[in-house]
Amino acid sequence: MKIFVTRKIPQKGLDILSKEFEVEVFEGDEPISKEELIKRAKDCDGLLSLLSDPIDEEVIDQTGIKAIANYAVGYDNIAVATATKRKIPVTNTPGVLTEATADLTFALILAVSRRIVEADKYLRSGKWTGWGPILLLGGDFANKTIGIIGLGRIGTAVARRAKGFGMNILYYGREPKTEIENELGAKWVPFDQLIEESDYITLHVPYTSETHHLLGITEFEKMKSSAYLINTARGKVVNEEELISALANNLIAGAGLDVFYNEPEINPELIKLDNVVAVPHIGSASLETRTNMSVMVAEDLIAALKGEKPTNIVNPEIYQ
Repeated sequence: MKIFVTRKIPQKGLDILSKEFEVEVFEGDEPISKEELIKRAKDCDGLLSLLSDPIDEEVIDQTGIKAIANYAVGYDNIAVATATKRKIPVTNTPGVLTEATADLTFALILAVSRRIVEADKYLRSGKWTGWGPILLLGGDFANKTIGIIGLGRIGTAVARRAKGFGMNILYYGREPKTEIENELGAKWVPFDQLIEESDYITLHVPYTSETHHLLGITEFEKMKSSAYLINTARGKVVNEEELISALANNLIAGAGLDVFYNEPEINPELIKLDNVVAVPHIGSASLETRTNMSVMVAEDLIAALKGEKPTNIVNPEIYQ
């Protein structure tokens, strides 16, 4: 059997695959085009894809692949319904990147509220002439309220970090989670209450039709003018144009962003703003995490192509 990998991943995962199958890796530094993907995967049995690869109905039908392993937790880039209809297993990498993404979330909280990037630029530009009592004042954390939208694995890990900073923890999700509330002192509140009361709002929901533009101008107008928005989930969960307007007009204090609406394209108006800290989708970008992800997708892809049920199956109904 033959595997096509749409971008080079850590070698450990590739070595595992190479012991079982013939492996071909796209060596480009940029995302592979749809046309090239179809051409290269046409005679392959398995596909190891990235979140940036749109694996739609056309790709599935024109390649004849028998299994898809997505090197990400999210899988909104894949036409899962089509794959399920064709009895093609789809896998992802949940859990493995929880801690790294929670770390990055808090790094963004710290960076944007304490104006770390802004201060670094200020110092490097030679503007600093000495300590000043009102120089680059930012936000505190102790006794402030963090609002977590989506208390899944990553949201819970963020809550644990927030507790360590002495923060009050509010969260919103489909239902209260008593065990986590007891452990961390977190409190479930209605969506609007979280928006209105939080000093920091952080997003940890998948991108679906329900979460599309979950936050827009209506929510930004309800937020405290001193509040910060952190997004390490998906870009389209936020109406980016309305976020830019809210930031430019000081409706909210700032934003820390790891994901964007049309990434890798970035709205130039967004990165002109000093109250934005923006990083290039590096939530899981630790050496250990990315290596573990490579092992996970490799093992699941091998299982799927051997007719076994993968551990991290997105569409388990195909095995019923």
